[in-house]
Amino acid sequence: MSLKYCLTAILIMALVTYLPRVLPITIFRGRIRSRYIQTFLDYTPYAVLGALTFPEIFYSTGNVLSAVAGTSVALILAYFKRGLVIVALAAILTVYIVQLI
Repeated sequence: MSLKYCLTAILIMALVTYLPRVLPITIFRGRIRSRYIQTFLDYTPYAVLGALTFPEIFYSTGNVLSAVAGTSVALILAYFKRGLVIVALAAILTVYIVQLI
């Protein structure tokens, strides 16, 4: 690889990373009065994070059955408002037990 190619790649990556962070600040300088837009902006990070991570859960263990069991336990405990550490440990333990069987 040439130095010119590496510097061009770094510059493009910097722009792609920087623009999505700066554009909302420049577009929405004042207070957002629309409840719809405010709600949309509040929930967007959670939706994107879920869309990126949830499909990968089922392929992370190498066994779909253990992944489904761990995810089910995590969702049930999260529904009943258990803490993050409890949910994570119970899901890991469930995956471990199902893979032993």
